Amino acid sequence: MSVKSIGEYPALVKDNVENFHGNQMVIIGWDHHLMISSPMAFPLPPDMPFGAFQNEVMPAAFGAHPEWSSIDWASVEWQLDNEPFSPKLEASLKDNGIGHKSVIRFVTPGLNGIGGSGS
Repeated sequence: MSVKSIGEYPALVKDNVENFHGNQMVIIGWDHHLMISSPMAFPLPPDMPFGAFQNEVMPAAFGAHPEWSSIDWASVEWQLDNEPFSPKLEASLKDNGIGHKSVIRFVTPGLNGIGGSGS
């Protein structure tokens, strides 16, 4: 089937950092816990301490999972934009290298979803 173009189509990017009123989009996913079906995105201030992100934002996203309260935070394995990452809780998101549309993933050794199912 042929396609007939009506001309240039301007790309309208809506998720530029300038459109978030001083916030940046941060994406977080918990590997091997697919009861939460996909990573979640949050508009957060760059100066938010990572500890506040971990203790206030992450429970709102993942706290309903039955394994959440069993996490040993000292053993969590973190990735930031597909690279190993050791967050500093007192440092800001920005100072931890977390930027607009950064993807944070975490693995909780010994916790592999409900009954080991990955969910």
